[in-house]
Amino acid sequence: MTIQMENKPLLMGVINLTPDSFFEPSRAQDLKAVKARIRALKRRGCSIFDFGAVSTRPGADPIDPETEWNRLEPILSAKLKLERISIDTTSSEVVRRAYNLIGPFIVNDISAGEDDPKMLETVAELGLDYVAMHKRGNPQTMDSLCDYPDGVVNGVLEYFEEFAAKAERIDIKNWILDPGFGFAKTDEQNWELLANLDAFKRFGRPILVGIADKRFTCGHSRKASSMAIAHADILRVH
Repeated sequence: MTIQMENKPLLMGVINLTPDSFFEPSRAQDLKAVKARIRALKRRGCSIFDFGAVSTRPGADPIDPETEWNRLEPILSAKLKLERISIDTTSSEVVRRAYNLIGPFIVNDISAGEDDPKMLETVAELGLDYVAMHKRGNPQTMDSLCDYPDGVVNGVLEYFEEFAAKAERIDIKNWILDPGFGFAKTDEQNWELLANLDAFKRFGRPILVGIADKRFTCGHSRKASSMAIAHADILRVH
């Protein structure tokens, strides 16, 4: 399931199995709603389907892995026959359970392994594709952690230099870079990061951009997407 860098970005469609995710139309809490959401995303050209059972919007409350799995398991068990499935989780326990149920998938981890010390070794052991995203803090604190002494672009680049070394050491072969738009960044910093997206090509990794209906776009999602298309390999869309 390795993601190849292509001239045209792949579209990753968001399916939130939560009652409180930021973008209400992305929510689908039962199998019927999930199937309808998949059909709608396919019509938009999505080829990757990203299932999330934990809301990561600013201010969202954390949930335990058991609650997360109880939301995910019925959908994964339905055998939806999707070529590429991604699971948006920071829990290695959820990753292992999902792998035992459906086999390989893409792990989309907004914490790049920081929230669960077993995550990276689990991904390496199972040989899964892995999205590592930059963030600071958690949904309750991230809006107060936007200070980057050398600028946001340099700060995020340094973060991924450290992650790249860690991934090589742990033997994660196929990882995808997500700069983390909307996470511990001001509106101005998000736009600056987007304008300098080409700087992240130095890592030689697919770049995932998730900017659809973020707070910072303020209704300018089309402009943000146009800026991302030149350098992104995957666009995460609602």
